[in-house]
Amino acid sequence: MAGSAYRREGKDSDGIGMTMNRQFVSSSDLRSVGYDGTLKILEIEFNSGGVYQYFGVPEHIYLQLMSAASHGTFFHENIKDNFPCRRIL
Repeated sequence: MAGSAYRREGKDSDGIGMTMNRQFVSSSDLRSVGYDGTLKILEIEFNSGGVYQYFGVPEHIYLQLMSAASHGTFFHENIKDNFPCRRIL
């Protein structure tokens, strides 16, 4: 299912309407990834079921994540603990 589009619609925990298109990825850790370049928000759904948003993520980090040989390894080495985040689902 890698490369297929997934669309999450609804309200975030602040009550602000939010729509994020995510792409399914082939990973043992990550299920789907979306990015809003205007707000610099990276949204990741994990295979464990959680969905997190990471703030202030530059577009080049998102592009590198999507082209990485291992999405999970790239995430752990370059995103986790490097950007503020919150769990939304």
